[in-house]
Amino acid sequence: MESVQRIRYPPFDHSNVDPASLPITEVVVSSNSSPPTPFRIGSEDGWLVEWRNTKPGDEDLPRINSVTTTATLPFLMRTRNGWYINPDPLHAVARRLIAPTVVLLIVSLFLHAIAPALSGIPIISWLTQGSYKIGPLDYPKLLFISFPIFVLPIIIRMIANSRDISRQNAYIANPIDDPEISFTTGDGWLEVQSIDLPEGVVTEGFHLQAGVAIPERKTMLRALDRPEGGQPPPGMSTELPDKRISSGDEHGTGVGEATPLPVEHARVLLLEPLRVRALGPYVHSGAEFPLRLEGPEQRWPGTIYSSVIAFHWEIHVHAEWNGTSVRWVKPVIMPQTDEPVIIDELPLRGARSEDAKD
Repeated sequence: MESVQRIRYPPFDHSNVDPASLPITEVVVSSNSSPPTPFRIGSEDGWLVEWRNTKPGDEDLPRINSVTTTATLPFLMRTRNGWYINPDPLHAVARRLIAPTVVLLIVSLFLHAIAPALSGIPIISWLTQGSYKIGPLDYPKLLFISFPIFVLPIIIRMIANSRDISRQNAYIANPIDDPEISFTTGDGWLEVQSIDLPEGVVTEGFHLQAGVAIPERKTMLRALDRPEGGQPPPGMSTELPDKRISSGDEHGTGVGEATPLPVEHARVLLLEPLRVRALGPYVHSGAEFPLRLEGPEQRWPGTIYSSVIAFHWEIHVHAEWNGTSVRWVKPVIMPQTDEPVIIDELPLRGARSEDAKD
């Protein structure tokens, strides 16, 4: 059966990109499976994900063959299934300090440049005039104040990375068993009947999440009639030659730092956020079972995967293990809606795991 898929997926640094300047990728998809209930999330001049029936005028669109399934795609099972270590909170602190420390350094250089005009101001003139000699060079006084503050985010980041690596190595040395969980799914909600966590793991809360995964690069290239190794689709990178460890690298958007430093392991232990995702309400662990988890406030389409559009649902179990903040993630097969879904704005979230608030 044939259907039309249209997508303008946000790149890594989507906050600095005008979506209207990027083309919408449109294809006619042929599949042996029936298409889902039509849906559109986003707008024509913004970020967009749309899956609809064919109509007159679609004859000139590129045609591709793609599997349409509700079974979770292999790359999502490799990268979004199991236990993950939450990045150290110091990463977010370091990133927030970057802008003010750069401003401080620029102001310091400016004050040093106009130092003669500040000679009448008591404290500022003492800071901006004169220098300290270290070896053969003289260094301005103000530099000894501003430069240590300027490098503070780098030092904090190094500390956070070393702590993340230590926690990942601790997990590799003593992996956590998957919990035994029993749940049922409904129309945009999930009910947990019971959960049995491994010893030493303390539950903190739960939430249900829906999102759109990154399109497959090869399919996007075919849709745009571009060769592999040539100009990549908008917002995507060329194929990476080294080992690929994240969903972004695997499907062609290996640009930007989505996660802190991962260690060498069979699977990545730091969860890469979905750029397009909507969260259900957070439910604290004190609630009694059966525990009902609601989906996003606006009803989203059910689980459906193709090489262009991949609507993905998953449950997150937030917990603490040996003083480390962790989460267990499991894909969920959510049934399709009876009526078409229309949402005017595609919900975007931070692409960096340390900035994620969920």
